[in-house]
Amino acid sequence: MCDALTDESADPIHLLWVGSVDGLEGELVRRARIPFRGIAARGVHGLAFWRAIPNLVQMIRGLGRAWRVMGEFRPHVCFATGGYVSVPVALAAWMRRVPVLVYLPDIEPGQAVRFIGHFARRVAVTAEDSRAYFPPQKVVVTGYPIRAELSEVDRAAARRMLGLVPDLPTLLVMGGSRGARTINRALTAIVEELLPKCQIIHVSGHLDAEWVAACRDALPAELRPRYHPYAYLHSEEMAQALGAADLVVARAGAATMGEFPAMGLASILVPYPHYWRYQKVNADYLAGRGAAIQLEDGRLGVDLAPAVQRLLADGEERRRMGERARALAGPEAARRIAHELLQLTGIQGS
Repeated sequence: MCDALTDESADPIHLLWVGSVDGLEGELVRRARIPFRGIAARGVHGLAFWRAIPNLVQMIRGLGRAWRVMGEFRPHVCFATGGYVSVPVALAAWMRRVPVLVYLPDIEPGQAVRFIGHFARRVAVTAEDSRAYFPPQKVVVTGYPIRAELSEVDRAAARRMLGLVPDLPTLLVMGGSRGARTINRALTAIVEELLPKCQIIHVSGHLDAEWVAACRDALPAELRPRYHPYAYLHSEEMAQALGAADLVVARAGAATMGEFPAMGLASILVPYPHYWRYQKVNADYLAGRGAAIQLEDGRLGVDLAPAVQRLLADGEERRRMGERARALAGPEAARRIAHELLQLTGIQGS
């Protein structure tokens, strides 16, 4: 993502989001009314030679596209947050002498962030544990920037908006932006067992939405109103779901590092086992500080029900976990990152 700031701080800030041409972000960015440019880029690390070559060609083409975008938009600073598409964007910015600030939301950087960190003037990180991965003179610990909606959520109003019972324990279950099939299957296998004790908000992802809805329809009539499956929740709706929840079951992607602490939420984290280990490191960080418990993806069928039931029954433990999570929050993170961006442009601001 590239942010262009004008030469006078009183003038408007002009934004251009540069992201994956075939990802979900384009729709979300346009929904937020921010201009968007798509670039094709795929990873080459760890691939067989015959698969890496086409991806490398695509990366080079992406660099050419990013170079043109930089020339047209003429940014004062580039803000990159990882992902393969950030590589050609950050390189193009560096080649055009545009200062780059990289933000690492996870604890451990993936290959893209490690690479572009070499070209960045500054590296903002969520937690102190991330300092070890970058030259110390570049690093600033900012915390994780959260959406403004999260600080404005009222629990009672959120429960009313989502059609929930006001005083019943609420379990929120979700995967990443596309859902998590292992979690979906494990939950639906025990949902009838859990519903007498709680109400459930289940964000399944679009791919599993149809059969998850069928599971709801198959529930006994008296339990059906307690189960609330959604294919997807947009930002403002997800804020309400987080505000309504007492306990969360989720993957351990970057958002868990900021949103769960900001809301003071106890969580059960299930790192996705088939990508780079950053989710495991995130889960280790939160679980090691008593803010979450961690389950293995391959054992969800055995371990999920007792873990959820234990925490639903122990409100005091949930409260302690929530307090430990909140202690890890960075409420001024967005302001700190904005300050660093302004510093890189030479424009003073707060």
